[in-house]
Amino acid sequence: MSLPSAATPSATPLQAGEARQLLKVATESLLGHFAEICEGAVIVDRQARIVWMNERYPKRLGVADPAAAIGQPVESILPNSLMREVVDTGRPIMLDIMDFGEESFVVVRLPLRDKSGTVIGGIGLMLLDDARSLAPLVSRFNRLKLDYADSQRRLAEARRAKYTLSSIIGASEACVAYKQQARRAARTRAPVLILGETGTGKELLAQAIHNASLRADKPFVAVNLAAIPETLLESEFFGTAPGAFTGAERKGREGKFKLADGGTLFLDEIGDMCAALQAKLLRVLQEGEFEALGSNRLVPVDVRIVAATSRDLQAEVEAGRFRADLYYRLNVVTLSMPPLRERLADLPLLCEHMLEALCRKLGLPPRDIAAEALQRLHRHHWPGNIRELQNVLERALMMSDGELLTAADIDAVLPAAKPAAPAPAGLTLAEAIAEAERSSIRKALAACGGNKARAAAELGISRTSLYEKIALLGLG
Repeated sequence: MSLPSAATPSATPLQAGEARQLLKVATESLLGHFAEICEGAVIVDRQARIVWMNERYPKRLGVADPAAAIGQPVESILPNSLMREVVDTGRPIMLDIMDFGEESFVVVRLPLRDKSGTVIGGIGLMLLDDARSLAPLVSRFNRLKLDYADSQRRLAEARRAKYTLSSIIGASEACVAYKQQARRAARTRAPVLILGETGTGKELLAQAIHNASLRADKPFVAVNLAAIPETLLESEFFGTAPGAFTGAERKGREGKFKLADGGTLFLDEIGDMCAALQAKLLRVLQEGEFEALGSNRLVPVDVRIVAATSRDLQAEVEAGRFRADLYYRLNVVTLSMPPLRERLADLPLLCEHMLEALCRKLGLPPRDIAAEALQRLHRHHWPGNIRELQNVLERALMMSDGELLTAADIDAVLPAAKPAAPAPAGLTLAEAIAEAERSSIRKALAACGGNKARAAAELGISRTSLYEKIALLGLG
């Protein structure tokens, strides 16, 4: 047992002297107090021989001549004692149950040290003479342990990927092609880069790849880089050492790389990653190790990276906003998600699946969709892709009372189709669509005086999507 220093740097000489006197009194009376409070107390020397017992202990143990016990090995009086282990290892045993005959005692065992810190003996204290007195404490401890195990189980389940390749709805040529590519990607350990517009289902595909891989029983951890402030990204990725900075958790905090160890780390919107973090991510990919924020210890990690972006990363590299070496490291297996306008043949299947799920979620009876309503959906350009389709169907369900969604229900929540400008001769369909988008965005920006928020509202898309399209179509 060690005692605190008698004085603090701010103490006056008088206060220090009083403190030393108080410490001396406390030290001298400590053993006496313990001996009075406890049901039994025993002190052994360095060889685990008994040198002292309080008056109660011999009576509790049925020792007829207490003086005869002095000098005896502690095991000769207490056959199940662990005092020898305490003096041999120097480690205390803070709470234990010791059996003696048909009785059980709750005991504490502590090493005794001299001023140099050398173990010179040990003291054993019988706190309770009936282990059943601990039943409420043990019961509470067991409940806490069960609650903790349940929390860990629920957290592990939350980190498991929910979607599989069968969750990707569609039978169009484009859908079948990228599902086959995803199956091949799942069989490798290489990084995967998923490209596609906002709302095409990039995270769903990432989860499906994870669940089809050999890492399916390991964690799937997703990070949306566009949603986390740049100043917090490093600690979010690599965690923090205990007390790394003011306000940091005392025990430290594990980062996403550590949480995903053995599994998959999904980096959504990788194109928004700052340059400093790009360099650190590259090192983790190359070396398979990282340092927590505020630590100088390297932590090995085995993580498969699946990244996704709606940006043109090749253009970002050429513009100097994304590291070329990181791009080539990530761009080993590339999957391109087709926008909804390029897989309109999947609309009937998508609508059927979404309507079933939405009715279940909203507590509505099953609904179907009319052929004219599907034709109306076919004519829409779908800048928001699958996510926009789900939003349109959910709004239509909420606004309709019929058992069948009609074209009128769709028109009530979907902007009227604007007449498309004639495509210049010699352009492919994709080029014509891009040119039409470019023209529409220019006109909206001009009409709104360059205000991008108003232009996005006018176009019926989010401001984020507008920024992405401006960059993608070279309008910046």
